[in-house]
Amino acid sequence: MTTILDAGALLAVERGDRELAARLKREWLAGRPAATHGGVVGQVWRGGSRRQVPLARIVEFVTVHGLDAVLGKRAGVLLARAGGADVIDAAVAVLAVDGDRILTSDPDDLVALVQAAGRDVEITPV
Repeated sequence: MTTILDAGALLAVERGDRELAARLKREWLAGRPAATHGGVVGQVWRGGSRRQVPLARIVEFVTVHGLDAVLGKRAGVLLARAGGADVIDAAVAVLAVDGDRILTSDPDDLVALVQAAGRDVEITPV
């Protein structure tokens, strides 16, 4: 099982959610790093200011996939199926496979996308 992160999960770490940061580090140490994609990082990264130190530290423990043409096309197909418009969230949903968990601050949108993808994924609000 992989934990997939949306922007809300990374922002929670930035705001000081030490429990979440420790959980992500434990997963990494156990050989199960959390994952996200570069578009999510772009949504939250603002130059690494002092305020972003917790975020910068946790990104070291996360597998960041490129939002390349393949992932972008898969996200676009999912958006067409789900009737959505947010390619960043759709790409998060595409990264997840059955049995994974998505940590999100926007569970309603991710539930709709995961359902449209036909995946059995746990959606966990942060």
